[in-house]
Amino acid sequence: MSLPVHGGPDGGPAITHDFSSNANPLGAPDHVLQAIQSADRQRYPDPHYRALRESLADTLGRHVDRLWPTAGSSEAIRRLTLAAHLQGVKQVWVPQPGYGDYRSAALALGLSVHAYASGDDLLDRLSTSAGPSLTWLCEPCNPTGQSLPPAFWSALAELRSAHRLTLALDRAYEPLRLLGSDPVPTALAEHCWQLCSPNKALGLTGVRAGYVIAPVDDTEGLGAAWSALAPSWVLSAEGVAMLQAWHDDDTQAWLARSRQTLTCWIDAQRGALTARGWRCLPSVVPFMLAQVPGDASALLVQLRAQGIKLRDASSFGLPGWVRVSAQAPLAQQALLTALAGDKVSP
Repeated sequence: MSLPVHGGPDGGPAITHDFSSNANPLGAPDHVLQAIQSADRQRYPDPHYRALRESLADTLGRHVDRLWPTAGSSEAIRRLTLAAHLQGVKQVWVPQPGYGDYRSAALALGLSVHAYASGDDLLDRLSTSAGPSLTWLCEPCNPTGQSLPPAFWSALAELRSAHRLTLALDRAYEPLRLLGSDPVPTALAEHCWQLCSPNKALGLTGVRAGYVIAPVDDTEGLGAAWSALAPSWVLSAEGVAMLQAWHDDDTQAWLARSRQTLTCWIDAQRGALTARGWRCLPSVVPFMLAQVPGDASALLVQLRAQGIKLRDASSFGLPGWVRVSAQAPLAQQALLTALAGDKVSP
């Protein structure tokens, strides 16, 4: 059985310059790393994660019963899809292009999957669909790095009120937003299942940890199924430590500084690739889609052999395109050198 395609390690030689992962390339601040290293690995975490949930509830201004830890967004996607299925959902709406786990989670359960290409497309089709459904939204979107306009979210809020819609909002990249502001109205977000995974913004994707904010009005009874489907100790001690440090003032100040750096890096990268004939689409986060001139598949193989990895967008339904994340100037220079036909030095 094949697994969904992702960026990052692929079982091949070591990657020296990884443009395929959306993780913050600046790495985590020292105080977060110290918190993780100090985690108590000799004992089970509290199975109810009460202290963590109360801390999140206090910071976010939500009731503690709406906050639940996850082993990262991919685990949450699988669990929420299964919970929705057990509550009678038979169809799932996913963005195209979009994160592949939305689709694979639904297909594994035999659910009907409907792809939407734009916000208007989704609104039109939801307005005429029958029966309960689960709709996945990613804001900002992976892999496009783009944001849906405020008008879409207002229209979706009206549609949700008139139809039996279960909305799941993937917030993985909101902390890495470089342009604009979150367009999702708070009133609508409060009626969504919100998936949060700070490990990407912290550059700690190896720590599988996140949390979900359940809707304020769980009219479909998904919350009970969601809780019942959770494995015991879904979150490791290291994951607890990371989430407890996530909302610290020092962490958020570091994140603000890192966004400034990432803005400079992605702008420089976009300009350099555009000058070489690449078609780079606009993005509000430190990654973007780019159409490669010539044979993209051959180029990816050549770069990979030199320790450079880009994310092949074929699995998103975009052959000839790649997803490229912002990387440090040294990595950018290595990529540009390789594109010029010269051998890359580690």
